[in-house]
Amino acid sequence: MKLINPNPFTTRPEIVGTFGVVTSTHWIATAVGMGILERGGNAFDAAVATAFTLQVVEPHLCGPGGDAPLILHDVRRGKTEVVCGQGPMPAGATIAHYKGLGLDLIPGTGLLPACIPGTFDAYMLVLRDYGTMRLADVLSPAIGYWLNGHAIVERATATIATVAEQFRNHWKTSAAVFLPGGDVPKPMSLFRNVTLGNTYARILKEAEAGGGGREAEIERARKAWSQGFVAEAIDSFCRTQDVMDVSGKPNRGVLTGQDMAKWQATVEAPLTYDYGRYTVCKPHTWTQGPVALQQLALLKGFDLDGMDPTSPDFIHLQVECLKLAYADRESFYGDPAFVDVPMETLLSDAYNADRRELVDPAHASMEQRPGKVDGFGGVVKLRRADGVRLGVASSGAGEPTVGRVGQTNGDTVHFDIIDKDGNMISATPSGGWLQSSPVIPDLGFPLGTRGQMFWLEEGLPGSLAPGKRPRSTLTPTLAHRDGKPYMVWGSPGGDQQDQWITQHFLRHVHCDMNLQEAIDAPAWHSEHFPSSFWPRTARPGVLVLEGRIPKDTVAELKKRGHEVEVNDEWSEGRLTAATRDDPWRKAAANPRGMQGYAAGR
Repeated sequence: MKLINPNPFTTRPEIVGTFGVVTSTHWIATAVGMGILERGGNAFDAAVATAFTLQVVEPHLCGPGGDAPLILHDVRRGKTEVVCGQGPMPAGATIAHYKGLGLDLIPGTGLLPACIPGTFDAYMLVLRDYGTMRLADVLSPAIGYWLNGHAIVERATATIATVAEQFRNHWKTSAAVFLPGGDVPKPMSLFRNVTLGNTYARILKEAEAGGGGREAEIERARKAWSQGFVAEAIDSFCRTQDVMDVSGKPNRGVLTGQDMAKWQATVEAPLTYDYGRYTVCKPHTWTQGPVALQQLALLKGFDLDGMDPTSPDFIHLQVECLKLAYADRESFYGDPAFVDVPMETLLSDAYNADRRELVDPAHASMEQRPGKVDGFGGVVKLRRADGVRLGVASSGAGEPTVGRVGQTNGDTVHFDIIDKDGNMISATPSGGWLQSSPVIPDLGFPLGTRGQMFWLEEGLPGSLAPGKRPRSTLTPTLAHRDGKPYMVWGSPGGDQQDQWITQHFLRHVHCDMNLQEAIDAPAWHSEHFPSSFWPRTARPGVLVLEGRIPKDTVAELKKRGHEVEVNDEWSEGRLTAATRDDPWRKAAANPRGMQGYAAGR
């Protein structure tokens, strides 16, 4: 008997249980997180174990030298909070320093774009303040995979192949790790990073050496990272190594051990927006996260209930609204510790009523149209893809691509977890990609390159300054429904993250799709807005559709003026999502890329 799927928009069942769910961009990380829940850990313990494991199994997408925003709801405290694992730029990272090197953009690779690595301290803060387990409980699975090996995925080997010559010719410390025996590892072959496993094993050993409870262990681990042997190795490497980058010449880094010793992860309140029954929560403007809130503020003025999610109207309205939101991102967003961002105005009914009038239901805009708020914002001048300078902020593709040798943009990972008590957490770790910067030989991992998101022009919200956080594309999401914490979700994908995140939410809310259906439905992204990644180029009007979008829709979108490109059938986003709808815990994961899985019971 032939089984027929009644819904063409789904590939897998939505996971449903009462005990807990874990969903991530790699099946091993999901299994590790679920194992923590099974052993009595809470969602936050599972999150830390999952995050460390993702560093092992997706080294082309995240690493210890990168960054990680997290958003969580702690039932015990009754609060939704954001943990900032985005390290700022070092004290020596001044516009004058970079311009003195003959640069007009911060390179996308090498040592110059390195921020203070933020992942480790953020995970230690989560474990200490929200978790219940000891450091060894959550770190040992990752150490085991580093030392004993794991099956390396095809996309990781493809990334290594793209930068293999860069490794052989310039980044020989990376070649020693990622080209075992001098060759690109074969997909699904056993891959190890013993040096990195030993780095974490040493941190664990030093943490456990002084006795005391779990909090004391965690504090010693933080010190080993930011003031001990890890910081010393990073300081030495940045001071002594001239590293080839995309500028075409070798440069030394500016990150120091003193920078690392002065920084710790922080906790802050989220930004929120009410959309019908839902309150959507995002990190502040040190991420691009509020563009999702701005899209909702604009879309709230349209009747989307019951729309076909692959119809031209459903797609066109979202695209035209996101163009306006992303234009504001470029004009207004920056680290709120340095930049006064008028978020109250940007999310206000009056502002969005005026902005909504710019949406033409029959024609695609080719302009960059940031709003005007007196006394705020700035105009960014960017290169278009053909090299022509534009007068206003323009666009680029951003993550997740690996371009020519030495030109790399990496990608990201994501996970969502809800435990039996209803604690929930969403995180989008990224940076420190194997292709971003050479491996520090004493540690076994490279630094991140998030600093490429700053501008070397004075007076902009995103202008470079020492101690300033870059306006990251990383953007986990949490929503309340009817006043109760309900859903966590997100996706890798750089500038596209808050497009896919918003699409998923709208399909779930307006199209009556469950989590898996909303993930699997044909998706798309616009490249109309400024790229956050070197070389910051522009593709005005470009709309990339999955090949499963109906031909009639494609034709109508072209008729409305979109510069349509049709991609592969399963090519857009790597979403994961989880919900709490008592007594149920539900989860789903993206089938694209053949890596993401959800688990639960």
